[in-house]
Amino acid sequence: MTRDEKIAKLIELAKAKIGTPYAYGAASGDSETFDCSSFIQYLFKQIGLELPRSAILQAGQTTGLELAPDQPEKFQPGDLIFFRGDRGHYNDEFFQGRPIDIGHVALIIGPNEVIHAKGDRGVIQQKLSELIADPHYKIVFAKRLLSDA
Repeated sequence: MTRDEKIAKLIELAKAKIGTPYAYGAASGDSETFDCSSFIQYLFKQIGLELPRSAILQAGQTTGLELAPDQPEKFQPGDLIFFRGDRGHYNDEFFQGRPIDIGHVALIIGPNEVIHAKGDRGVIQQKLSELIADPHYKIVFAKRLLSDA
């Protein structure tokens, strides 16, 4: 499967899960409920990429290209955006001592569009600009796991 085919599959799968209920700490492999990181883990597993269970560990993957978090206009479909959220697991040791606090993750699906599992709303599609404007979410890290190769 090419990079473009993987991205198209991720987006198709993600959109098919819109409306799936949110459950903090949802189990790996469960596709009936998700929290933010189990949703991303589920999606990437469907295209053959195993990711860790938590958002902080997903961000800490040694593979992939780190993106500038303050340049959302450069994000591409398939990229993962990591946020400081209201709850989550926080650990800076994966980022060479930089203060990176991560508690939420979302998938970029197009210009200014994300899909993510969010609190009482479950899996939703949302404008990235709307999410960034929410004082409970601040982009702290971004990553492109799917390379052009």
